[in-house]
Amino acid sequence: MTTTGSGEHVHRYLIIGAGPGGLQLSYFLQRAGADYLTLEREEAPGGFFRRYPRHRRLISLNKVHTGEKDPEINLRWDWNSLLNDAPGLQFPRYSQEYFPCAEDMVRYLADFQREHALNVRFSTPVDRIEKVDGLFVAHAGGQTFRAECLVMAAGWGGPNIPDIPGIELAVGYEDMPIAPEDFTGRRVLIIGKGNSAFETAQALLGHAAVVHLASRHPVRFAWTSKHPGDVRGQYGALLDSYWFKTLHGVLECEIDQIRREGDRFKVEITYTMAEDEKALLEYDVVLRCTGFTMDTSVFDPSCRPELAPNGRMPAIGPDFRSTNVEGLYFAGTLMQGRDFKGASSAFIDGFRYNLRTMARLLAERYDETPLDHRVLPVDPDQLTATMLERVNYSSALWTQFEYLCDTYVLDQDTGRIRHYEDLPEDYAAGRFAEHALYFTLTLRWGPRDHGDVFAIQRHPTPDRADESAFLHPVARAWRHGEMVAEQHLLEDLLAVWRDPVRHVQPLRAFLTSWLPAVPEADRSHGAETDRSHGAETDRSHGAETDRSHGAETDRPHAPETDQAHAPEPS
Repeated sequence: MTTTGSGEHVHRYLIIGAGPGGLQLSYFLQRAGADYLTLEREEAPGGFFRRYPRHRRLISLNKVHTGEKDPEINLRWDWNSLLNDAPGLQFPRYSQEYFPCAEDMVRYLADFQREHALNVRFSTPVDRIEKVDGLFVAHAGGQTFRAECLVMAAGWGGPNIPDIPGIELAVGYEDMPIAPEDFTGRRVLIIGKGNSAFETAQALLGHAAVVHLASRHPVRFAWTSKHPGDVRGQYGALLDSYWFKTLHGVLECEIDQIRREGDRFKVEITYTMAEDEKALLEYDVVLRCTGFTMDTSVFDPSCRPELAPNGRMPAIGPDFRSTNVEGLYFAGTLMQGRDFKGASSAFIDGFRYNLRTMARLLAERYDETPLDHRVLPVDPDQLTATMLERVNYSSALWTQFEYLCDTYVLDQDTGRIRHYEDLPEDYAAGRFAEHALYFTLTLRWGPRDHGDVFAIQRHPTPDRADESAFLHPVARAWRHGEMVAEQHLLEDLLAVWRDPVRHVQPLRAFLTSWLPAVPEADRSHGAETDRSHGAETDRSHGAETDRSHGAETDRPHAPETDQAHAPEPS
């Protein structure tokens, strides 16, 4: 860090925002000895969770009793902890509730920052960001902060307000009263069908005369889409009420206009799934629960980021960098553009792994620290064991399904395989495109087109593993940036993929078919599994511990079936 006589502060990395994303990246940069500073507008971390969700109950799971002792395995069902090496800073120590209260998250984030002594400057709202002579310049009150790399981790900037005539008559989620008694006997329209809309409706069921949820598209359920941000099962009471003829309901419609007549609201709608039938409905209250959007007004035109097609979040490349501003990165929920409505990058349990990877990529780019990897021999048996150990153990691959992958690159110069952990698969495909052979390993769901996800006909034979409904391992072979083959391994009820017939043999056969033949005497040569280039070896308590391949054999095997999985509100 450099402080000039004019009151300017110069750092290599400048992070804007001390929510969970900003704190997580601060932790990794600090552990790497990087020159960074985090600016936070409020006087304490996690301002979002002091306000949201409005009814104070998170939808991020906190499964305290897992039957497992290994902290890495437990992270699969702990959707609130940030990755760190302090056993006392695991979220289950802050709450025993399956769906914890937001106040517990606020306490946790404050302790995380304090215990790790992260370099956060509070009560420092950034007014404007510009780019001058290749450096970012952040103006905060009378102070100026300069950095080579700027990471925006400020979360959502404000409510997403749909373009509906009369929408200003609706009360926003951010302002609405939360005492259900305020809605007693009233007819309520809630615009939106996401978790904030269902959270609000759930609170009103015992008081409002009528509750309608309205949006153009049908409800997306998390158990069908596998996306944690879609509507969760705990909000099923409203849907029960709908089909039990209580007059509560969900409407698939365009809202054409909202207007006030006396002390009531007239709402004109056009049904989207009823041959464009039109209706005029009357309500006492209209609430807007349509999510949040990014605020780009702090950026000067010299560094204003492009937005994703939905206009609500930044457009980012495979390495989490802005698509149009060099040196600008995004952390936390703003990272979700690459797997939008897919894995968990919008939520703590997903972006904590993205940020661990991003910290490694930043160190490579700005601090000339080579990307850490292991070196393996070209041996199908060892490669099979390594891959199965990873899918049986990694919480990153489990949570960031279909997005983060392990990559195994055949190095033609050395005749060895380089193993990289937890890279976005699209990033790996491009980074190693000059290579004639490399593999990626992910966990993936099966087909999403089942009519009833609780009545799926299964086919538990290895040759039909690609029809597995639940999460299961998938290995892919790539050649010069193009996927040329893939191998699915059968699903398993307890997520243990070690069966010799179902898992080991199919994976070994797939790898053997692609790997070059290597004499037996050469296979053990150079089989180093230590991480290269000073890589992390202390990944305990949320940052994976080093283990020998195949070490974990005490997890029981059981038949496979389908399950469901998901995290927390955006």
